[in-house]
Amino acid sequence: MEQLYAVLACIILGCLAVFQVALVAGAPIGRFAWGGQHDVLPQKLRIGSIISILLYALFGYTALAQAGLVPVLVNQSFTGVFMWVLTGYFTLGVVMNAISRSKPERFVMTPVALVLAILFLLLSLG
Repeated sequence: MEQLYAVLACIILGCLAVFQVALVAGAPIGRFAWGGQHDVLPQKLRIGSIISILLYALFGYTALAQAGLVPVLVNQSFTGVFMWVLTGYFTLGVVMNAISRSKPERFVMTPVALVLAILFLLLSLG
């Protein structure tokens, strides 16, 4: 089951990365991200989106490593601890998205963060 959880997490993270690429490119969908205050993101938030894309890649690789689908880069105990950190990160994301002033962000990103939090929790417990 761990492999399935990791692949599902990577699919969701990949979709989020595509979403962030669209934001960087100037798509008018900013109301779904970064607090929803801008339809088209300003330069500073576009840089944040680029960083998010890189982080999603790291998070996905870590999930795959935890599930034994790719080599562990540092060591297994570090990966295990980092998985718990990511579980906390996505759990915090649930809260932050749920209290967003942006209704589209609350309704779309809160469930996405919740699913990621659950998947990373399941991988951490694995």
